[in-house]
Amino acid sequence: MKITSVRERLLASSMICGAAVAMLGATQAAAQTAAPAAPEQTEVEEIVVTGSLFRRTDTETPSPVTVLTTETLQRAGITTATDAIRSISADGAGSIGTGFQSGFSAGGAAVSLRGLGVSSTLVLVDGLRSANFPISDDGHNAYVDLNSIPFSLIDRVEVLKDGASSTYGADAIGGVVNLIMKKQFNGIAGSAEFGQSQERDARHTRGDLTLGFGDYAEKGWNFYVNGEYQKDGRVTNHSRGFPYNTLDLRPIGGLDNNTADSSLTTATPSAVVVRTTQTDLNNPLAGGAVPFADGTYIDSKGLVQNYSNYTTLNLNCLGGTYNATSGGARGTGCKYDLVDLYNQIAPKQERYAFNTRLSVRLADNIEAYATGSYSRDFVSIKNQPRALRNTQPFGGLASQASSNPGLVLPVWICSAGANCAAAADRRLNPNNPYATALGGADPANNAARIYYLFGDIPAGSDRTNEVIRGTAGLKGDVDGDWNWRVEAVGAKDKLSITQYGYLNIANLMNAINTGAYDFVNPSNNSAAIRNFVSPNIKTPSDATMMSLDASVTKRLWALPGGDMQLAVGGQVRREELTNNNQNAKLDTYSLTTSSAFGKHTVSAAYAELLAPVLDNLEVNASGRYDHYSEGFSHFSPKIGVKYTPLRQLAFRGTFSKGFRAPTFAESNAASQYAGFATYATPASFQNAHGGLVSAGNTNPYAQSYGLGGGYGGNPKLKPELSRSFTAGLIAEPTPWLSLTVDYYDVKKSRLIVAGPLLAKAKDAYYSKTNAADACAAVAAVGPGYSCNLVDAPDPLFPNALPRVLIINAPYENVNFAKTSGIDFSATVKTTLPYDVKFTSRIEATHVLKYDLHTSDGVQKYAGTLGPYQLSSGNGTPDWRGNWQNTVEFGRYSLSATAYYVGKIKSVAADQRASTDCVSFNQYATGDKVLGDRFCYIKKFINVDMNGTMDVTENVTAFVNVGNVFNERAPVAPGAYASAPNYLTTFHYAGLIGRTFKTGIRFKF
Repeated sequence: MKITSVRERLLASSMICGAAVAMLGATQAAAQTAAPAAPEQTEVEEIVVTGSLFRRTDTETPSPVTVLTTETLQRAGITTATDAIRSISADGAGSIGTGFQSGFSAGGAAVSLRGLGVSSTLVLVDGLRSANFPISDDGHNAYVDLNSIPFSLIDRVEVLKDGASSTYGADAIGGVVNLIMKKQFNGIAGSAEFGQSQERDARHTRGDLTLGFGDYAEKGWNFYVNGEYQKDGRVTNHSRGFPYNTLDLRPIGGLDNNTADSSLTTATPSAVVVRTTQTDLNNPLAGGAVPFADGTYIDSKGLVQNYSNYTTLNLNCLGGTYNATSGGARGTGCKYDLVDLYNQIAPKQERYAFNTRLSVRLADNIEAYATGSYSRDFVSIKNQPRALRNTQPFGGLASQASSNPGLVLPVWICSAGANCAAAADRRLNPNNPYATALGGADPANNAARIYYLFGDIPAGSDRTNEVIRGTAGLKGDVDGDWNWRVEAVGAKDKLSITQYGYLNIANLMNAINTGAYDFVNPSNNSAAIRNFVSPNIKTPSDATMMSLDASVTKRLWALPGGDMQLAVGGQVRREELTNNNQNAKLDTYSLTTSSAFGKHTVSAAYAELLAPVLDNLEVNASGRYDHYSEGFSHFSPKIGVKYTPLRQLAFRGTFSKGFRAPTFAESNAASQYAGFATYATPASFQNAHGGLVSAGNTNPYAQSYGLGGGYGGNPKLKPELSRSFTAGLIAEPTPWLSLTVDYYDVKKSRLIVAGPLLAKAKDAYYSKTNAADACAAVAAVGPGYSCNLVDAPDPLFPNALPRVLIINAPYENVNFAKTSGIDFSATVKTTLPYDVKFTSRIEATHVLKYDLHTSDGVQKYAGTLGPYQLSSGNGTPDWRGNWQNTVEFGRYSLSATAYYVGKIKSVAADQRASTDCVSFNQYATGDKVLGDRFCYIKKFINVDMNGTMDVTENVTAFVNVGNVFNERAPVAPGAYASAPNYLTTFHYAGLIGRTFKTGIRFKF
């Protein structure tokens, strides 16, 4: 292993020390075996392990299950369900963290086991489903928002890393996350903690309190109530500096993709205008497509081109000025770096929750419970202000576009905002320098095309997600032989989104024609006019789920290894979704028009058989039949085997089939969405618009941009299918060491894909030189593909191919994906000299393969940024793991938890025709030098330290230092433009930097 930095040397040293301590502990343990103490006889509690219906004492089932205990999470300094679940090494591509703020699911958080997507991982609370987040990831993938799950009541988290549709039904393809809550509590317990980053931001406040009454063992009842609160502060890109606050990577040999300090046609808070025509003096959207020429020049290809002189309305520039003296747009402008000025890495987040549970023993053999919970999660996101020039809303009229042919400021304005050229109170437009310079003459030829960003109107969204959930259940037995249970759950997820900073089309036109908005000195604008141009938009959405489950287990007869057991059960589940269109009136620029609606009833029957054939051989078989009211059904079988030839060694394996039902967003005809992903324009297009970006072309039209796909629900979709296989071993070679190794192989077929040929459609469009031929080439790709929206011509190169902004594409059942890899875990527990206790726990996942098989070949994603279309585009690291070491001595403990993410190749097979870094790099397509320089996003290792001290028997104080070595996130130039140069999913700790938390826990 090559060690290249001081931090890596320190980390390596700690790993070596950990291994040395473990060996020392083994020696000490061996020495102590000479006089062994009499073993303490304790009764081992039977529990139901996730993925099975039977109660058992042996928690190592044929399926691989990772268990995170409260103790493990406290030692890691983890304080949210989101961080706990997403720390699992099997969480891969498509995982959503709170730091991802620009997608459909901004403000939500989700897990994606095996990288198969959030809709292929089932999240349960105490073995029961909950309501989905009302907004689907990527516009169509349903999931449970992890931010809505209370943390302080979690007893343990069980992560089943295997298919489980045979027990739980749809969506359990990648695996199941089951959060087990405390069943009873008597007394008072709580915690309080405070902290911040070393940059004095990311302020953190958290507290929880639980009150419990009744000794269940003695009195037969217990009741507790719990509350928790947490608040986390913002982190701006500016505060973290280079390279996370800019698109200009020249200091490290990269591209300067920040055009706001060099191009007059990039929208900034300093308005820039150029003289052009206006065909309808009443309509600011009727501007000319091409500005008037002020001269000619010879371009790089020897062609004669026109140039125009552009005017910045206010040159009082805080960041200085620049002079554009070449190309088609010339003049003086104000320098900006918009990422540094407006973007944020972490949003403001505030959450609180209340929970209660009543447990009652109705009889010696009958128990009942009821729970109720309410959680509220508030996320406040800030982003860049909105630009004046926009395409029309998805589904709106082309005449609404302010970019095609181009929005202009008229010569005359008036109080009515209509027919101003002839109005009695008309006056020259002070925002249009050509109007005042020429005294209002020839208004049709003296309009001012404007480029502007509304810097005086803050932009972002406030998202409040409330989840109300209740459960009730009965369980018991008959003669200790028959065990039965009945459980009901109901949940509602209510999401309210308030968007601010978006431009109302009609109000904007009125403000332009009346001159109410001051583009010259925006600071002069009143709050009233800003609210008029950009009113807040509040949209409610909700999702509900109700379910009734019942099952019976029966011991059948004795086998050599124990009693054969049979379980049978059934479920009825009702689900509804109302995800309202935030832009239903199509009256707001750039605001999403995505929506999804639907309701259905699911009926299911399931069974499981446990056969301990021999003392050392266990066979488990299960199956479930689900019927959906839409008209489709599916049967999911599973078989598992566990063979224990020695007490210290066991082999296990499973084979299962499963399914994922189409979501309402995918299958309901009333659902629609337009999804966008960053697209780097090909070299041929760049050359047609001024030259290669890598060669210094600053024309914004040639830069990477958001290219969208427009999709509508398809009622003819069928469920996705899966086939899963696992094989592994469990070993305990010594009393102080246990380990597991498991191989997994999953095939997911009949994939529901939004526009499976979208990449081919993009290539087809850009293979032509004019819009008509380009759109014909898109239509030739296949049924359902067409140009939805083409951009206005490039004002600097109006005869070149314009950009395509949205391509229509269908949802289809096509293709299949295969992923395989190895999970490894090990635990060391031993006592060192002087009664020092040492615990070491390691978990790692290595993705051997993640391939998408299409009609055009195989797309390979493992170790790359693919699948780039999935969620945050953060890719599939082929190595991920964590290692926690804890030393306990007397009243004190010290833990170090290291997290590892392997290097990622900066290519994506679902975006480019090849994964060759030199030619098809996501960052600098076609540039061999930069493609090689930025071929890989480096591995990332960060370490958290946690120390505790028992102040008294009932009070513990703790200190946590996150990212103790202040390891910085690797540079990732190929990432989403909304998260410039970093990966939010896997490198978030390296963006926040070193953090400090301190607090107390108490229990009486």
